[in-house]
Amino acid sequence: MEIIGYILIGIYVISLTYITFFCLMQFALLYHYNKHRSNFQAMEPLNGEPIEDFPFVTIQLPMYNEQYVVERLIDCIAEMDYPKERYEIHVVDDSTDVTQELAMGKIRDYRSQGYNIEYIHRIDRSGFKAGALKAAMPKANGEFIAIFDADFLPNKDFLRKVMPYFENEKVGVVQTRWEHINEDYSLLTRLQAFQLNVHFTVEQKGRDAANYMLQFNGTAGVWRKETIEDAGGWEADTLTEDLDLSYRAQLKGWKIAFREDIGSPAELPAEMNSLKSQQFRWMKGGAENARKLLPAVWKSSLKPIQKFHATMHLLSSTVFLFVFLIGIFSVPIVYYLNPLGIEKSYLSIFLISLLSIIVVYFYANMHLADNDESKVKTFLKMLFLFPIFLSLSMGLSLHNSIAVIQGYRGKKSAFIRTPKFNIKTLSDSLSQREYMIKKLSPITITEGLLAIYFLGGLILGIYMREGAFFFLHALLLFGYSTIFFFSVKHSMIK
Repeated sequence: MEIIGYILIGIYVISLTYITFFCLMQFALLYHYNKHRSNFQAMEPLNGEPIEDFPFVTIQLPMYNEQYVVERLIDCIAEMDYPKERYEIHVVDDSTDVTQELAMGKIRDYRSQGYNIEYIHRIDRSGFKAGALKAAMPKANGEFIAIFDADFLPNKDFLRKVMPYFENEKVGVVQTRWEHINEDYSLLTRLQAFQLNVHFTVEQKGRDAANYMLQFNGTAGVWRKETIEDAGGWEADTLTEDLDLSYRAQLKGWKIAFREDIGSPAELPAEMNSLKSQQFRWMKGGAENARKLLPAVWKSSLKPIQKFHATMHLLSSTVFLFVFLIGIFSVPIVYYLNPLGIEKSYLSIFLISLLSIIVVYFYANMHLADNDESKVKTFLKMLFLFPIFLSLSMGLSLHNSIAVIQGYRGKKSAFIRTPKFNIKTLSDSLSQREYMIKKLSPITITEGLLAIYFLGGLILGIYMREGAFFFLHALLLFGYSTIFFFSVKHSMIK
């Protein structure tokens, strides 16, 4: 029995060590972000130059069954404050539903107004988004290619602000920061914004500032067409084709410029099953790219510190495996701690991980907070959101761990796009919406069972008068219960 106890504690400590290391890497990015903030100078947007001086841009709008947002997207792009003679719009549509008719109706309207807009439709959806973008490439006449997913609503001056950064001939991609048009719709959307704000400040700009590898996020960015071709083009062998092409381009010597100061508003998933679908794709795609790209990174001429941070970046989704493991093994450890005479105070060293991530998340979200809101009010809001965010992240760890394992195993699955429903304000409703995921998956059922498991962990701790894991088990219970509850609730929306 003692051997089992030591094995369990060993796995637990190894998992905590990895999580701590991951959190310290986040803190290191915050260091670079803060150190170089004075260098984040914005270039003057294109303004008043002769039309010939405006680079010709192809704007690609990849989509699949997006009836609720397709019209607003095309309207938004048509309003772009950029000479009509210097850009073309390609609606890259693999849809099989009424989205086709809605898109074609808008295209006819704008063609009659003199817009250069084309509809590109595939019957065969092979390669999913990557396949659609690859098929559309030969038709792109622009020296530069801007990409917007269906849920994005870029600002009118987007191209005027972005294009000057391509004056540096080494820049192959300019990625902008995602903003959130429905952040205040629900607690679920607030928590997503809370997490994404870290990625689109500290993580992306921290890597950019330190000259580490970063990524194009699949949308709200502009590519130099030559860069796509030089890197080998879009490939569909992973679920995150954006991360894949980003790394292949940087390994070819191209630079990705991240612009925190240029925001691109978008719609956050408003229901749990859509969020889980998005998370699954991101986590599995990250693992697939780690498997695919790490050998090339290690063999490259990058500096050792760049290789190290690229490795940690590509392995970032793996952290959910260790979050899942500390949860599962923490319950039996409650039973073994006292009999084995383990000094619990030794585990307190791992609190540095919690402190690091608190600083990173508070810094990023305070930095992006509404200027009209008092700092005290913003801080109190963060104080409320952080433990809920931490809890739900733990609750998603089973779901995301399965995605990561499948990615490393090389198990292939379809690209399941995250449906958007034109949900912007509290008055908008999810009822009567198509694309909703109605079927309860075995993962969701297991999440409900794990909620009961961690309730048992709480009871066991009380029974054995062992409070070391009380807070952890309370977070896990709340996280898995909430994920299960909303997965079931949202699957029943009619």
